[in-house]
Amino acid sequence: MKEQTFIRNNIQKWERAETIVEQAATQSPATLAEVYVDITGDLSYAQTHYPDSQMTVYLNDLSVALHNTIYCSKREPARRFITYWTREMPQVLYDARRLLLVSLLIFIGSALIGALSQMGDPSYCRLMMGDSYMDMTEANITAGKPMNVYGSMPQSLMFGSITLNNIGVALRVFAMGLLTSIATAVMLFYNGVMIGCFNAFFAQHGLLGVSLSTTMLHGTLELSAIVIAGAAGLALGNGWLFPGTYTRLASFRMGAKRGLKIVISTVPLFIVAGFIESFITRMSGLSLPVRLAIIVPSAAFVLFYYVFWPMWVHRRKMWRQNRPGTETYI
Repeated sequence: MKEQTFIRNNIQKWERAETIVEQAATQSPATLAEVYVDITGDLSYAQTHYPDSQMTVYLNDLSVALHNTIYCSKREPARRFITYWTREMPQVLYDARRLLLVSLLIFIGSALIGALSQMGDPSYCRLMMGDSYMDMTEANITAGKPMNVYGSMPQSLMFGSITLNNIGVALRVFAMGLLTSIATAVMLFYNGVMIGCFNAFFAQHGLLGVSLSTTMLHGTLELSAIVIAGAAGLALGNGWLFPGTYTRLASFRMGAKRGLKIVISTVPLFIVAGFIESFITRMSGLSLPVRLAIIVPSAAFVLFYYVFWPMWVHRRKMWRQNRPGTETYI
């Protein structure tokens, strides 16, 4: 069956299911269970025949919403919190895996462009970062304290300021998707160029190792979170640009829900990164092994939670769906 035919034959049922979720408090358990079985059946068919379709992502989200409506009241709040982060969020991340890759490639490519631009024109970093910041950085280098910027503010004040600022950056990258995914890509590009020219500037002063071993203490989580927020913005913006077989509004709603879940996952990363930047990065006397003991686990966590764990959750879900005599796993 063609995808358009499948959608046309079932769209009214899916819209009814959305209404039932919104009015769950007035629905009987039997009705909820019946609709849940119907939607998971459609989801299983869609995953088999249209695995890369937005429609499949939509049905998965609808199945999750129905599942939570039925079982949420039976779960303890602590367990509900755990399952959200260990099952629901990883599935959303798996569905967005291509957007995460695109966001990463944009960021890496723009960082390389920024580095090459600075190497070709030593004044380029001033254009991107501003004269006042560059004057302060050059003064710190001359004084033999190139990373002194991280010790220029009280720790507690710095923690709150940096964390809120970084979360704000992520939300802006995400919100730019309202102007289509191209706007998010432009903002990602801008941030990548700044990172590239900043590190190239330190390389020109023979301080690249010092720069990376210091900034990546917090930057491993912080930059990863910006890339992830970029994927959220791309999901939001693609709803406008590529509605597929849906109306543009319906496609936008799907992209917005998907993107919002992704960007929410970055908040803990920014909080931890803000703590590291405020209380640890400023410690200039840290040895390289100690620095690596922070950087490597941070990178390992990002890879585990955003790449490998979503793959495992998805495979386990598919295995349970295809195993005879078992319920669909959400």
